[in-house]
Amino acid sequence: MTRHTIEASEKPILDIFCDKYLFRIPSYQRPYAWTTEQASELLDDIQTACGTSGNVADASPYFLGSVVLIKDPQKPEADVVDGQQRLTTLTILLGVLRDLAEPKIASAIHGYICQTGDPIKGTEDVFRLTTRERDAGFFRAAIQTEGATATLPDVRHLKDARARMVENATFLRERLKELSEEQCRRLTMFIAQRCYLVLVAASDQDSAFRIFSVMNSRGLDLSPADVLKAEIIGALSADRQEEYTEKWEDMEDELGRARFAELFGHIRMIHRKQKMQGTLIAEFREFVPTRKDPANFIDNELSPYASAYEEITDRSFSSFKNADAINRQLTHLSRLDNFDWQPPAIEVIARYRDNPDFILQFLSDLERLAYGMFLMRRDPSERIRRYGKLLAAIQAKDDLFAEGSALQLDDNEKLEVRKSLGGDIYTVTRIRLPLLLRLDELLSGGSAVYNTPVVSVEHVLPQNPPAASQWSIDFPTDADRQQWVHKLANLVLLTRRKNSQASNYDFADKKSKYFSTKAGVANFALTSKVLAETTWNLDTMQKRQVELIGAIEKLWRLA
Repeated sequence: MTRHTIEASEKPILDIFCDKYLFRIPSYQRPYAWTTEQASELLDDIQTACGTSGNVADASPYFLGSVVLIKDPQKPEADVVDGQQRLTTLTILLGVLRDLAEPKIASAIHGYICQTGDPIKGTEDVFRLTTRERDAGFFRAAIQTEGATATLPDVRHLKDARARMVENATFLRERLKELSEEQCRRLTMFIAQRCYLVLVAASDQDSAFRIFSVMNSRGLDLSPADVLKAEIIGALSADRQEEYTEKWEDMEDELGRARFAELFGHIRMIHRKQKMQGTLIAEFREFVPTRKDPANFIDNELSPYASAYEEITDRSFSSFKNADAINRQLTHLSRLDNFDWQPPAIEVIARYRDNPDFILQFLSDLERLAYGMFLMRRDPSERIRRYGKLLAAIQAKDDLFAEGSALQLDDNEKLEVRKSLGGDIYTVTRIRLPLLLRLDELLSGGSAVYNTPVVSVEHVLPQNPPAASQWSIDFPTDADRQQWVHKLANLVLLTRRKNSQASNYDFADKKSKYFSTKAGVANFALTSKVLAETTWNLDTMQKRQVELIGAIEKLWRLA
């Protein structure tokens, strides 16, 4: 009878990327999906923990999370059930550090990426991580092979997991090139010696999946809000605890357990105004004053913040004036794939509920700032620092609409945003759809409302037009196509999934068979303007580019 085992242990990277483990990403796993957002956050956190002085071996350990494996205790092969994003990104980071290092250090780092073969035993070199089969060869060639990250492929020719791999390698390389050789060496030593993962290894698949489900279940786990509830309510006199327990639980029921837990992270930010360095509970205890007057905290902070957060996330602000316009602004902001903007919005709505004119003007400028920081490729740490300054200005009752306010873009930032708008918007994956939807509403005069589960971004001029097509006549050189294919002018919105075959139709066929309302596509203003064109060439796109960028520049006051 087979004996099933489960083992859990906390190990530094040097004891994980070693000969005891050969990690494999099974084909059933989702593709590699971490973006430069997560890669930047990982690098920032490691650099902060690493510090700049002292003996690395004496530094406090940094916990990177957990990995769940299916692994026979007697063999190195391990299928990764949970943790592929961390392991893949760490491999990319090590690959970049290796290719920036001098030869002796580079060879040592490569040892964490590739297990050296033994000619006496007749074994060959083998990479310590094998990604999903469809991407494994690419990952070996582009990242894991020595010197590979020094000459990365053009990301414009890649998509999905491969694009993310190259984008992250490019981003990390640019960031690490700013460091000195000694700083890179120290960072590498810290990663190997003081960065830890918890490895949970089960010898059979059923046990591994059961562990994964338990670790990712939120149903019965105590959230930080539960712990803080016990502390805050417990600090009240006994005769008031029942009253405030009921108030607390009413708010939790109204928001739902998940959103209520998220709210405490936003309240921490409102007080701390910095990226979280420790745990939420520890920082909440230190920076949010609740113990001296817990009733005041519940009545005058938690309650108004909960109401504001519900209105923000449901886009359900109500007022005697501007309610529809405010909720439209919240919709524009909600399309961004981060929530860093929410603490300032919560603070302003809670403070200025009776002044809807102020709230509308604030949210309009917050939209410009939030979208602008994405277009300027600001990383999470930079965004959080900016929003921290904005929170301080709100609480100091500074003039938020004056030049120099943290809410406003300065002249250099306006120039950066304009430059980004004129670039290859399609490749800025995390902003292209929100930006195009915002632009579409602007062109429709604010009347556009689309209740469709699928909205996709499509090129008019195809990315890879057939050789014998009208496109090859209208755009005879590859340089012309590459210059314009990903520009704002060449992009439209569709209310259905892409069709790779239809994408390459000639313009006339594309209009009638793919873009038209007869083909079942919603009448987006962006798409309708394309349907009105008889030809699609350089002149058409140049005029459209000027029109579209001009509309955004006017809306966001970028000139």
